[in-house]
Amino acid sequence: MISVIASVRIKADRVSQFIEIIKSNVPEVRKEKGCIEYSPAVDIDSGLPVQKLDKNVVTIVEKWESVEALRAHLKTPHMLAYREKVKDIVEDLSVKVLQGV
Repeated sequence: MISVIASVRIKADRVSQFIEIIKSNVPEVRKEKGCIEYSPAVDIDSGLPVQKLDKNVVTIVEKWESVEALRAHLKTPHMLAYREKVKDIVEDLSVKVLQGV
């Protein structure tokens, strides 16, 4: 199993639009072979001193059975359509692909 942490920086005035788009895509992603978890999330203030809050970032927490399943996910029609819908509202993307030790 692998984990993916994708941090998507959204243009400040477009966060709610991005959230609508990604939430509509979640059911399709969760149907994919190899998908264990796919959950978009936003920062909340926990009061922890090390936390860096950013209201313009949506973090997607993913778990996949394999890297091959993740690669297949990126080529699905619904992900290609998603990327087209968000291309003008995403400012930056950072992805960490992790394997437990």
